[in-house]
Amino acid sequence: MLEQDLHIHTTFSTGDSSIVPEQTVDLIARYPHARIIGISDHLEYVLDNRFDVYKEAVCSKGFYLGIEIGGGKWVSIAVELPVDYYIFHCKDNSDDYRGLELLIETGKPVIVAHPFIMGTNLKKVPSGSIIEINNRYIWRTSRYRELAEYKGRFDFILSSDAHQPNWLSQHIARSIALELSIEEKLLFPEKS
Repeated sequence: MLEQDLHIHTTFSTGDSSIVPEQTVDLIARYPHARIIGISDHLEYVLDNRFDVYKEAVCSKGFYLGIEIGGGKWVSIAVELPVDYYIFHCKDNSDDYRGLELLIETGKPVIVAHPFIMGTNLKKVPSGSIIEINNRYIWRTSRYRELAEYKGRFDFILSSDAHQPNWLSQHIARSIALELSIEEKLLFPEKS
């Protein structure tokens, strides 16, 4: 069993074409794959009257409640939501780096999602951010070796970024973390 997986999507991310109908909160609860589980569906799909339903579904299973934010333009909405943590898409632009700063000011964990896919310049990322080693994307670039330069500056987490039940794995992310001697930061205690 994995220690932690905080980047998991469910059918609440209705507009994401990678999500399959079976990827429900109930399925993840039925087949737990990590001691610490957080669900972080896309903010734009759980807004309005859907957020309370999303929160209830996630929290009723004892999972941590996260939200995935698609850049700086969504931050003002995200900081008003009662979530445990943020997954943030940070492209290389000033609005997104400022968005990171605003999220960090909340005191909640802020995870920079798949930075190489997003084009994030880690030199511009504010301290206090947590960098994700993402099982879904990390293998797509040899740039992952650059993460070693940031040990000591950032904490790191390993994530599945699961959109389908068979993606609930971190094998590649864990292998790369081991190669780079990066230790995963556990962000929350295990819920009983």
